[in-house]
Parts: sequence; structure tokens; C-alpha cells
Amino acid sequence: MDQDDIETRALRRQQAERAEAERTEAQDAPSDEETAQHERRADKADYLKQKLEERAAAERKAANDD
Repeated sequence: MDQDDIETRALRRQQAERAEAERTEAQDAPSDEETAQHERRADKADYLKQKLEERAAAERKAANDD
């Protein structure tokens, strides 16, 4: 496992944790506005996690092609 793969895994884990935390915050938010804000942040973290998964797949494919 190379350094890029380790960093990508760490970033994916971080985004997953961030999404979970924001969803928890959304449930506990006192106002609809704050709930929506936390849900947007959770969605963004999910999006970034997905992009990191795509990056990891591309890195694996490039490594296999070499």
C-alpha cells in the first residue's frame, strides 16, 4: 500500500465521520435553518467521500495498468 492510498483512505474516513457528525447535529438542531445547514454539510461530506472513492479506484487502475 503506497502513501497516496493511505492518505486517500484517511480522507475518505474523515469525510464519512464528518457526514455522520453533521447528520447528528442536524437531528439536534433547534431550528429548521440550522437543520438544513447541517444536512447540506453532510451531503457535501458524502459527495467528497464519493469523489475520494473514485480517486482510489482510478489510482488502483493506474497501478494495475503499469
